[in-house]
This record gives sequence, structure tokens and C-alpha cells, in this order.
Amino acid sequence: MIAACYCAVQGLAQPPTTQLNPMVKKIVEEVSEERIGATMKRLGEFGTRYVGSEQDNPAHGIGGASNWISGQFKSYSPRLEVSFQKFSVPKSQRTPKDLDLVNVVAVLPGTIDKDRYVIVSGHYDSIALRRTPNAAVRTDDAGPASAADADPLAPGVADDASGTAATMELARVMSQYTFDKSIVFVTFAAEEIGLNGSRAFAAKAKEDKMQIEGVLNNDIIGSDVSGNGMSANNHVRVFSEGPEDSGSRSLARYTKEIAERYMPSMTVDLIFRHDRFGRGGDHTSFVAQGFSAVRLTTPSENFANQHTATDTFANASVPYTTRVAKVNAAVLATLALAPKPPVVAVNRPAGGGGGARGAGAAAGGGRAGDTPAADAAANVGTPPVQGGGGARGAGAGAGGGRAGDTASAGTASAGTPPAAGAQGRGAGADAGGARAGDTAAAGDTASAGTPPAAGAQGGGGMRGAGAGAGGGRAGDMAATGAQGGTGAQAGQGGRGGGGRGGRGGPPGPGLSRGKGYDAVARWTMPSPEPDLAGYSILIRDTTAPLWQREIYVGNVTEYTMPDTSIDDVVIGVRAIDKDGNPSLVSAYTMATTRLVEAAPPATQPPPANGSARGGGQ
Repeated sequence: MIAACYCAVQGLAQPPTTQLNPMVKKIVEEVSEERIGATMKRLGEFGTRYVGSEQDNPAHGIGGASNWISGQFKSYSPRLEVSFQKFSVPKSQRTPKDLDLVNVVAVLPGTIDKDRYVIVSGHYDSIALRRTPNAAVRTDDAGPASAADADPLAPGVADDASGTAATMELARVMSQYTFDKSIVFVTFAAEEIGLNGSRAFAAKAKEDKMQIEGVLNNDIIGSDVSGNGMSANNHVRVFSEGPEDSGSRSLARYTKEIAERYMPSMTVDLIFRHDRFGRGGDHTSFVAQGFSAVRLTTPSENFANQHTATDTFANASVPYTTRVAKVNAAVLATLALAPKPPVVAVNRPAGGGGGARGAGAAAGGGRAGDTPAADAAANVGTPPVQGGGGARGAGAGAGGGRAGDTASAGTASAGTPPAAGAQGRGAGADAGGARAGDTAAAGDTASAGTPPAAGAQGGGGMRGAGAGAGGGRAGDMAATGAQGGTGAQAGQGGRGGGGRGGRGGPPGPGLSRGKGYDAVARWTMPSPEPDLAGYSILIRDTTAPLWQREIYVGNVTEYTMPDTSIDDVVIGVRAIDKDGNPSLVSAYTMATTRLVEAAPPATQPPPANGSARGGGQ
């Protein structure tokens, strides 16, 4: 299938996208096994870093550990902005009292796009469970049943002094360099009792609208021999949440590509699951808030040592932790230097026309039995705008029209609330008007997590029926928001139904069929970086886990692949700078669909004299 797509494009010049950036190569080489080993050993010497341990002892407990980590961050470079992020954990069965804890955060500000962040992390708290002799080995993350079950000795070297040491070593090395984007080095607390530290960080990041491009979370990267004696010390697992082209999956593919480019001795095993069965980690907190995040972890876990007093420095592997730290260094540095990903949705007027009898379709109107061609999701954070005036019986939105007129959608600019339009009889239509019975051609879906602009609705429907972004007849398949989003919802239609439809239209699909049998990709790049060289198109079969072909297309924002079916392959685009640093890939994705139930048939009121229609005495 893939081979058939490229007969017309093989002659294109390819930039040196696979070359090694000398700066990134040097960063990888400077990661020190000796220093990582010293950090892992020192963290283990605190005896325990359990959340309920001492807060004011500099040599023992979680308080001493957090202060030591902070001091190390500060010693690396004055350019690192070091702070404690405070959060609280209430008393519970697992915690002996109300706890005030801290995440230790070090930020290296970017020079070009300082409000765009890449994050590397580990957790510095530890836990060990009391175990009776001959007890079965635990393989889950259930934690202690009560605070009394926590062992007073919890060195936690593999879990997770190893991830903390890798994060700290990257801060030391990378703080000697400058990057386009800002880098956050963070060690979380309270991972072992419920991801509390990362939950607090991710929630605050969402509240502050942080532009987090990716999170590399390192948890249990300190062992290379499993409990059954198996070893895979040249492999690292990367877990990522779906669906197939989610942001986390894109970050996972990127991690494999860049890591193996700079560390050919290491193989990155992509595991397309959010984590191991019955297990969890701090990356989960970011995914839950809509950010892209992955977990790096060893394939050689020793369950007999995890969460026990035997998770010691002697039972850990410093060389393996160092190799995984170098993997992180390559990916983190490249991503922090690379351009931001292109935007693969094209801005279009919001909303669609009115619906006919039956159920109003959310995204993409059509006739009975049709499935709308809603193929692309809008960008997160892009609210839909409101469009033109309504149809017969509809009040006009932006740029109002007279009752009975058909107004063109999209007369309002993005972010500009429409002016109050002329009010017609019946239902008000905000985005895109249509005459009664018309079918709208708005075929876009809203992105997951993107709230529509207040009051944005679809065009007015037939006899009171409201349609969400493009109405449809009864029986239509209505597209819903990609990746579980709810930005476009099915509206209830029907004669006299007056159902409120979707909440407005997001940008439209950037991938089309051109003249019918070609693949035409369009994208945008707001505020392009000054060192942007151009873009590459990437293609793979729909069942392939990795990209199979890359075509460099130059510094353009539209590209046509002749005789290529957009239905049979996955297509993406990424930006590349003049040093060959590639951005994450933005894939063109289809929206999921769901069947919209038809509204019940309307009943006719009996004649005024009470006789049946057509009947007589």
C-alpha cells in the first residue's frame, strides 16, 4: 500500500533530518555514570523518603531529601530557577496525619519560545511494605493498607531514586546550554500513595494554561535483572496512552526515533498502553489533564525488591540508569531545540446550516443515511467562532439577516463576539444560517477538551429544529469530537423539536482528496521560528505502529500527493529546523462517529370538530 503512494514524489530532495546535531551529541556524551551513581547512593542513604517520614532532619526522611535535591539543582547553574511547589495530603488510612509536601522544580528558561515547555521527571518519595516471612511477592501498586504497614526502612533506589538521579543529572548537564523552549526538571513527591505531587503539578499547569509539549517520566529505571533472572539491559520500555495518533503516542514514536538515532546501542520498545496492568505513574496525571506524556521504565523489574527494604543501591544498576538517562537527554534536548509542531486544521467559519426533519447532526450535515466527512480535529485551545445570520424563523447571529434569508456563515472573526443580529421568528441561530430543509456542509469536529465559545450553536433548523455545526436529516451518522472530546454534539431535531444542537464549528480538516483521487495536506505554523527550514510529510499504513516514509516538501504549507488515497494511510506533517531537529508529528486524524437516534415522529392534532381526517358520519 505504501509503495503505491510515492511514484510521483521520489525525486524530491531530502534534508539531512537524520544527521546528529553536534550539540545534542555532546549533551548525551556528558551524562555522567559516576554522578548518577553518587546521586542514587545518596538518596538511598536518607533511610526512607516515605511521605510520613521526618520533615526537619537533614540526614533522614523526606524533608532532608527534598532540601538536598533543591540544593543540588541550585549548585548546577544560576540559570536554573529552583523552587518548591507545595501541596497538601490529608490524613487517611495510608497517611498518619495531614501532610504538607513539596515537588522540587528547576526551570531552564528558553530563549525563543520560553512559554512552551518540555518536562523530564522522576519521583523522589519511597515506600516499603512490611512483609511476613514467606509472603507472596507483590506485583501491584496497591500500597500499604495503613500507615502502620509502612516499613521504617525504604531506600527506594530503583523505585525511584533512579528516575530522580537521571532528572537531576540532565539538569546539571543541560543547564550549561541554551534551548529554544523552556525545560522543566521536576522530582515529584507522594507518587507512592496516589500520584499526589504530579496531580498537583498537572492541575496547576492546566489552570495556568501552560503549553506543555511533552513529559518524559522516568520511573523504575534502576534495575536490569528481573526476579526470574532475565535481563534486557539494552532495552527500555515506553508506555503511552492511545488512541493511535494521540499526543502521547506521537511523543512515544518521537522518543524511539531520536533515542535510537543518538543511542544506537539502546532499543526503545513502544508499549501502546497507558502503563503496566494494575500499575501507574506520574505521567498519568498529565495525560488526565490533556497533556502528552509517556513513561520510561525498565523491562527487567524485580518485584521481590520493589516497595521493600531490599530496594537498595547494591541491588540497583547504575550503568543501566545512565543509559536510560542518555536516552532522555537525546530526546529532551532535540525536542527543546526543535520547532513547535505544525497545526493540521485549517481555520474556517464556524458552524453550519440548519437541519431538516429528524435529528440534527453534530459535525457535518447530510441527507438521511449519510455519514459526514468530518476528518480532522481542531486544535486544543481554539474556540469556535460564531457565524452568519439564521434562516427562516431564525434570529441572526453575527451579521444578522432578515427572516427567511440565508446568511453566509463566518462573518465574525475568531475571538470576536458577533454583534446582535436581527431577530426572526422561531429559533435563534448563531453559527451559519440555512433555509428550512437545507443541508449544511459543515463537516468539522471539535478537539478533545476544547470548549466551544459561549453561545455558539449551529444554524436554524426546520420548524424549530436546532442543528449543531451542520444539521442533518433523521438517521444521519453524526461525528463527535476526536479523542473522546465533546466539542460537537448531536442536536435534537424534528418537527417542533426545537432541540439545541452542537456548540459551534472548529477549524476544518486540513486533509482532502483534491480533485478526487489525490491527497492534499494543508497546515499552518503560527509565529514560525527564525531557524525553520521546512516541513516533512510522513506516511504509514493504518495498522503500522511507526512512520514508514518521510517526504521533505520544503518551506510550504500545502502539498499534494497524486493518486494517493487519504482513506488507506495515515498522514502527518512535522517541522524541521536548519540543524535538522524535527518537531513532533501532527497527524491528520478522523473523528469518531456515533449513531444519532431519530426523533420520534410528530403527531398531528385532531381536527377542531373532533372527527378523524377523511372520515364521515
